[in-house]
Amino acid sequence: MKLVEDPAEQTTAVTDIILSLVAFGGVLLLQWSPVTAGRLWRIHIWSTAIGLMGLAAALGAVPHGLLLKTIIHNRIWQVLNLALALAVSLFVVGVINDLFSYELARKALPFMLVAGLGFYLTTLIFPGIFFLFIVYEGLALLFSLGAYLFLSATGEPGAGFMASGVLLSIVAAGLQARKSILITLIWKFDHNGIYHIVQTFGLLFLIAGLWISSVH
Repeated sequence: MKLVEDPAEQTTAVTDIILSLVAFGGVLLLQWSPVTAGRLWRIHIWSTAIGLMGLAAALGAVPHGLLLKTIIHNRIWQVLNLALALAVSLFVVGVINDLFSYELARKALPFMLVAGLGFYLTTLIFPGIFFLFIVYEGLALLFSLGAYLFLSATGEPGAGFMASGVLLSIVAAGLQARKSILITLIWKFDHNGIYHIVQTFGLLFLIAGLWISSVH
């Protein structure tokens, strides 16, 4: 296998790796947080969601950074999309837990996992309608933003950081959708590379919010 020659693809692969390292580091931090037994399930849900984001980023670095056979390239993207679909589902479950209750979140968990798997299978069977998954992700982020803005207004510890992280994730998704973006800051960054950078900062805010809420 050879490295890609496109400088923008190279920086996309590197920023993917950075995003994955931040995600995996966040998972370790949350697992080591001094959380009470009653909030352990919450940490496991969020850690799994963030871990799946890290897995998707690590997988994304491979086709962006290496020249692969088409079949391998496609298989990696399929696993990546599945990881993202499940990450979004668990993200929503985590928000339901924080906004409403542990009991409701536990009940919502199987339904959200089925929903995520359903959206993934739909895009797999009908590749031309991937926009449905984008809508699914967008609705999840908007719901999350509203939830943490409300919780922040009520003084919930860490909610402000969570809201900031979700807002940055929305901005990142918007930037990624603008495929014409290409900037040079020593290295070339296209829409994917910029998305990874903004999403990394968003993830840092999310992890900070989760840590703060865990220790209070």
